[in-house]
Amino acid sequence: MFKDNWIRTLAELEQRGEPCVMVTVVEHKGSTPRDSGTKMLVTEEGCYATIGGGHLEYKALELARQMLAGGEQHMRIERFNLGASLGQCCGGMATIMLEPVVRPRHHLVLFGAGHVAKALVHVLATLPFRITWVDSRAEEFPAELPEGVTALVSEDPVDEVDDQPTGSYYLVMTHNHQLDLELCARILKRKDARYFGVIGSRTKRKRFDYRLKERGFDDAALAGMICPIGLPEVAGKHPAEIAVSVAGQLIAAYQAGDAAAIAEASPAAIQAEHA
Repeated sequence: MFKDNWIRTLAELEQRGEPCVMVTVVEHKGSTPRDSGTKMLVTEEGCYATIGGGHLEYKALELARQMLAGGEQHMRIERFNLGASLGQCCGGMATIMLEPVVRPRHHLVLFGAGHVAKALVHVLATLPFRITWVDSRAEEFPAELPEGVTALVSEDPVDEVDDQPTGSYYLVMTHNHQLDLELCARILKRKDARYFGVIGSRTKRKRFDYRLKERGFDDAALAGMICPIGLPEVAGKHPAEIAVSVAGQLIAAYQAGDAAAIAEASPAAIQAEHA
């Protein structure tokens, strides 16, 4: 069944923006759990189908999830002597290919559906983001949303902060400064944002710093809040100009984070961890 439906499974993972690695037995010699051509898909928390179970599958799952954690985009080939190196009774030889086939997407929570947000969503939809777009006004969302964008109509957007995955990116650009402030306090309280930006002027930043300090947030916490947002080299007040500027800053943020993750999950780092 998996042989017939793997393309459909990949399409579903792509639609959800869920990264995965396809593991394929590309060569087998002697007695092995599965023959060449057998496939399974591995995600961060699960897998689809099997390459036979046992220690071979355990190692394949481990390697695939290391690739997912590090954001690796290059194919890997691994060869195993099932008897000598893995202790499986079948005792043959198996070569597996691990291939990232769904591009990882970063999760961005965008609060506000104004002119800048509308322009920004169309830019970010072409980048490796899956976007949760939050506003209390259903009529402000476009009739059609780009792929990877989910509109969330909420009477209390602040409460939505608590339900977001660890390591999300946050952009606050609502129509209400008091709502922006409440969102800032809730996001800062989480202490786990990979990026946190708030649209506004330097005057707004000073005002927010003062009011957030009154709530107990120190300078170290406030340093994680970017306001004004966007690349300083890109000037302009048109929504499209602001959107491009903010998108550039987000690209720099995820590229820096991905580079650090890849370095952390590199073979040298992995060996040092297990030394």
